[in-house]
Amino acid sequence: MLDWIVNIVDGLGYIGIALLMLLENLFPPIPSEVIMPLAGFVVTQGELNFVYVVIAGVIGSVVGALPWYYLGKSLSLKRIKSLADRYGRWLTISSEEIDRAKDWFERRGEMAACVSRLVPGVRTYISVPAGLSNMPLLPFLFYSTLGTAIWVSLLTFAGYILGANYDRVKDFIGPFSGVVAVVLVVVFIGWVIRRKRDS
Repeated sequence: MLDWIVNIVDGLGYIGIALLMLLENLFPPIPSEVIMPLAGFVVTQGELNFVYVVIAGVIGSVVGALPWYYLGKSLSLKRIKSLADRYGRWLTISSEEIDRAKDWFERRGEMAACVSRLVPGVRTYISVPAGLSNMPLLPFLFYSTLGTAIWVSLLTFAGYILGANYDRVKDFIGPFSGVVAVVLVVVFIGWVIRRKRDS
């Protein structure tokens, strides 16, 4: 995959970066942790401009988030709640909890849409609850762009600093992703235990 990413960035430049970041949002196994540091390294070679690289990465990433956002908008809250009531025992969620989650996202959705764009493994799928809760498109785009710009800038700068060792960025991001995953699992387990205790 690395050779494929390198060839696209070398061959298509800014368009290739935007295309790869779009695909990264649609198919998460394509890692932004490789794409943007590589682009940062290419900047050190004088072939690309740092600011334009960041802009291309942000545009591709935000455009790639839109299909997930519209998927969320297309989902029927009533249908999801019906499934939760029918299979809630196995899904460990009820329609009331879905309502509470929706209410929370409507109150804190801007923060969630922004901060979640900085969290590997979560950044792609946060667009679904944004659409499901009918978060207006312009605020969604603004906060998603803000979070994405921070993420893309950090990755590009890391690649710029590391130079030919740009691929080491994923070694630093990997433990961070692992910690986030562990925290999410612990929170989920605690939630399940609390529900069983209260029932």
